[in-house]
Amino acid sequence: MASKDRQITCATPFTCHLAPKFQKLDRMFTVAQLKSAPKEQKVNFEAVLLVRKLAMKKARNNSQFLTVELGDRTGLFHTVCFENSANFELFNSIGEGQVIRVTGNTDYYQNRFSPTLQQIALVPEDEVIHWAESLVESAPEDLDELWDELQGYIKSIEHTELRETVRLAIDELGEVFKGMPGAISMHHAYRGGLMEHTVRMARAAKALLPLYPEVPGDLALAGIILHDIGKALEYTGPWATRKTREGTLNGHVVLGYRQARKAALRAKLSADLMERLEHIILSHQGEPEWGAAIRAATPEAVFVSMVDNLDAKMGMVQHSLRATPDEETFSDYIPGLMSPLLTAPSDLVRPPQPELATEPELENKAGDNANEELWPVDPPGLKLD
Repeated sequence: MASKDRQITCATPFTCHLAPKFQKLDRMFTVAQLKSAPKEQKVNFEAVLLVRKLAMKKARNNSQFLTVELGDRTGLFHTVCFENSANFELFNSIGEGQVIRVTGNTDYYQNRFSPTLQQIALVPEDEVIHWAESLVESAPEDLDELWDELQGYIKSIEHTELRETVRLAIDELGEVFKGMPGAISMHHAYRGGLMEHTVRMARAAKALLPLYPEVPGDLALAGIILHDIGKALEYTGPWATRKTREGTLNGHVVLGYRQARKAALRAKLSADLMERLEHIILSHQGEPEWGAAIRAATPEAVFVSMVDNLDAKMGMVQHSLRATPDEETFSDYIPGLMSPLLTAPSDLVRPPQPELATEPELENKAGDNANEELWPVDPPGLKLD
């Protein structure tokens, strides 16, 4: 572990040397504020950031380099550290989940936000807690309200043993399930994301099930609530989400299958329903190359897999819309969509228009002040012809 006063200064993103003293600025910036600055303007900034992700890679000349993901609750960016730079040693020694204070200048490389880091220092452990709310992104919906809604969906399962199976599986993990991210990076990758994803799938299922009477509703809802429960065992980390030992060795599909089977045996669920519930969990990823143990082969498993894919993709869309600055037309490239997202609103999304006055109202208005215009200027964002 690097010492708390370890500091580096970077002349460029890739060449760094040790700094004798950390020079603090007058103002702290968030990632979103930095990204919203005009691209042609080099903003001198200071920020407190979380080391979210580190990955060791090898260049064509066999030299090693680190890709580093830094961020706060408002957004993230990436930088690269080559093995001959001082920050390579620093990041490699502190690992993921550490909180750092940085100064630098905003910059772009190939149209992607890539600031020049000038100084980096570890935030002392006794100060980290003060930055918690600004560093860790949470689901946009209230977690307690999502938890209550989830409990309501569990209670709505009419089949007694199936309902008890779901209750036992969820209750065993409790607060861990409630606060767990839905992924490390792909979708719903923030605090409470797993529960948000699960509840939104349940909402979608309630709307779609009447269209597909072939799908047994209780079984589909039970499968939705438990389909990703293994992620509560696969992931860990209060700051940066990482895989546990059992998560690395087994993955959330297998861990979820085990969790559901254990609860089903306790609830004395029939062999047929247990097998069908397990099949939903084993197949919900859709394709083997996406992590599914088997392809969906029952009506309810096909249904759950499709709803899962829908909400995962739309979760990426919603997060990108929240994270992309208003002045940007497109988001950054989204791996799960294999494309950037057009974030500019369509012509169908227009600002609220004032209600048109009726003829008597117009006459009264004119009578009160015949020279006063109803709209002296155009409403913001609405140009009147």
